[in-house]
Amino acid sequence: MKQMIVWMGALVVGAVIGLLNMEAVNATADVVATVFTRLFQLLAVPTIVLAVVNTMSTMGTGRNSGRLFRRTLTYTLLTTFSAAAVGAILYMAFSPSEEVVGGMQCLEASPATAAGAGIGDYESPSSDSPSLFSHLMGVVPNNIVRPLLEGNVLSLLLVAFAVGIGLSRLPDSENKRVVVKGLQGLQELLFLLIGWLIRVLPAGIVAFAAQLSAQLSAGIVAGALGKYIIVVMGGNVLQFFVVLPLFLLARGINPLRTLSNMSPAVLTALFTKSSAATLPVTMNSAEQRQGVKKETARFVLPVCTTINMNGCAAFILVTSLFVLQTGGTAITLSTILLWLVISVVAAIGNAGVPMGCYFLTFSLMAGMGAPVAVLGLILPAYTIIDMVETAENVWSDSCVCVMVDQDLKADN
Repeated sequence: MKQMIVWMGALVVGAVIGLLNMEAVNATADVVATVFTRLFQLLAVPTIVLAVVNTMSTMGTGRNSGRLFRRTLTYTLLTTFSAAAVGAILYMAFSPSEEVVGGMQCLEASPATAAGAGIGDYESPSSDSPSLFSHLMGVVPNNIVRPLLEGNVLSLLLVAFAVGIGLSRLPDSENKRVVVKGLQGLQELLFLLIGWLIRVLPAGIVAFAAQLSAQLSAGIVAGALGKYIIVVMGGNVLQFFVVLPLFLLARGINPLRTLSNMSPAVLTALFTKSSAATLPVTMNSAEQRQGVKKETARFVLPVCTTINMNGCAAFILVTSLFVLQTGGTAITLSTILLWLVISVVAAIGNAGVPMGCYFLTFSLMAGMGAPVAVLGLILPAYTIIDMVETAENVWSDSCVCVMVDQDLKADN
């Protein structure tokens, strides 16, 4: 709560500063916003890559754990894709950023936006925009160094998945342990640096808000943000109360009884905003209240806590589309399909990243030269969004665990 108050205060201060429309103040805000954008870019690529590699490298590979993991991964992908798809449908229905597309055009030339233009070489699609096929082909790297130099996030995610899975398949040896420990150490170092950046983030919020308020009508922004929040929260509600129960019903499982049994975990997640911190409650509820086998719950739930991020996938998709369209990018069906894939992959690699979904989305947008100042306005509302998303993630973890347990019991 204290953090949210500070962020809200920074947002108000920035908006007031921007309304003063003083040239020197606006120039200072541009400089501060550019610094924060560049710092996020500096940490973005290695953070995302290491998160994916470390997540995939720690998966079990034994015969029994392999069977459990395959079923867990299948249900995780299905539920995560469905969450992102629900977000995409709601986004197309509400088009929250249409109200500010015109007003944001001027941000494309701002220092903060220009700072990221060189990473990923992203261009707004036009009438002759590349097809989905050409987008996907651009993701497949033909040189291991080029994606690193260009900061091509999608290519690096593909390489990260390959490396992570490869490490998980290597037989246990001293060399493997050294590599894994080295990667984990680098990730811990990045988390420390990110923590420092987050501590001074209110200064960035002031700068981003000042940029926007100096150039946009507050009423227009408020209307667009209101629609954006409706889309994000509406997607979470539909996934929680409609889509996930349908998955359970398809497997012959009573969703109301399951939700009742898992309610201690869901409520704990809502208030702690941490799937990992909720894990002991989730495991206890699954075993003692739902009757899931211990060997299943104690394998599936830690894995799900790591890779099953329904709420995060929807947030990344909706927020990325919102920011891109606000900056003037035409949102076509191929763009939505591409970001559907990106959001799922990024969400799976989200494990352990401070501020999780928000940071990943900021990193992706900054790397593509999108108007990340918009994310400064989203940040205060993210505290509430994060509560709902975490509860949804834990509920999804519970559903996956119960469905895997049901499948294994049926096999036996």
